[in-house]
Amino acid sequence: MATNVYRGSDGTLSVAVESSPEGDLAAAVDEEYGLAPIGRVTGVTVRVTSEVKPFHELGQRFATELRPGNINVSGTIERAHVNGALLSLMLGPAARTRPQGTFASPAFNLSLQLENPALPGNRSTVTVMGVKLDEWTYGIPEDDFVMEKVGFQALWVKVEDATA
Repeated sequence: MATNVYRGSDGTLSVAVESSPEGDLAAAVDEEYGLAPIGRVTGVTVRVTSEVKPFHELGQRFATELRPGNINVSGTIERAHVNGALLSLMLGPAARTRPQGTFASPAFNLSLQLENPALPGNRSTVTVMGVKLDEWTYGIPEDDFVMEKVGFQALWVKVEDATA
């Protein structure tokens, strides 16, 4: 039975790559910036939506069946350390120079691990698979921390819980 509660300070966010042309682009960024863990992250959201479709029979006001539809995975990451890593994970080589024609975008997995230090070995890990960044925002406020924020879409998500 899961009874652990976690705080954001209990978490780490890391990039993992798979062997593919898009994964190799992400691996190059990971090697350059050391993204295990991704530092100075202040907020992470992961959204999973399922397009549930109701079926209504003639003469019935309530649905008689709910059918599962497409599942979409998306989210955001906020970070207080702007060094080009997240923009490079979005654009690959195009973050440094404008390539001629089309180019591949990096793809990677995000691992979000939570472990309460008072209960070692009890952890919750969410792995977001096949992530591609689709939005990057850079904010420079007058009297607060400089922040960057990225949005992402992913292929699927898995969860693993462990108890000591």
